Amino acid sequence: MNKPFRVWIRPLGTACRVRVDGAENAMWLLAQLGHVPAFNDCEPIRDDEASFRSTFHVPYTSQMPRTALEEMLAAIPEVDLMLEPE
Repeated sequence: MNKPFRVWIRPLGTACRVRVDGAENAMWLLAQLGHVPAFNDCEPIRDDEASFRSTFHVPYTSQMPRTALEEMLAAIPEVDLMLEPE
């Protein structure tokens, strides 16, 4: 089990930008959510070495609308979910 880490989300119309503290945490998060089709269709992770954060986009679908995505992330004990300013 990982220790808690911050995850920021920002809605972008038909997708959501997910920013995660640390590349290892981003990989762990995607592994935990690998059974969810929306996460299998996300763009590759981009690492920002200056901020030590990783970013990827998750498309919204009829099976994974914005609210469901937010609820799923918030339900993971290791995730400290935050909304990025619009």
